[in-house]
Amino acid sequence: MSTETLRWRDIDSGACSIARTMAVLGEPWTMLVVRDLLHGVRRFDDLVAHLGIARTVLTRRLAVLAEAGLVETAEYREPGRRTRREYRLTEAGQDLRPVLLALMAYGDRHRADGPPVVVRHEGCGEPVALVAECAAGHRLAADDRMRSTPGPGARSSAPPA
Repeated sequence: MSTETLRWRDIDSGACSIARTMAVLGEPWTMLVVRDLLHGVRRFDDLVAHLGIARTVLTRRLAVLAEAGLVETAEYREPGRRTRREYRLTEAGQDLRPVLLALMAYGDRHRADGPPVVVRHEGCGEPVALVAECAAGHRLAADDRMRSTPGPGARSSAPPA
């Protein structure tokens, strides 16, 4: 069966980009760690304090993010203290910013009494808005119909004949 004839339910869900991403980001606290790193909270103790997360949980989340190539470490040393590490998002980690902005927009609309934070474009001061559009530049409304078609990484979930 060629990828052109595969139907959605026939595609191996293990090859799904969402499933692969959630394998890294789907654990509790992980996206909040990424959020804080995006906002410049880089030191372990600062992350623990700001998030209210257990040190063991943060250690595991940072290790998974580092193994996935989303976080890198850099050493620093304060006078009279031992050398420590701080955590920075890699380019792949920075690419999660629109994902976090989409989660924030959803939460502002459906899970809050109003936005607790407004993200503004530093260049002009206007609020940031996410826009979905197709490759031809057509803006997509939330109720616009879309169709998923198999891509080059699609695999059939049926056993080979």
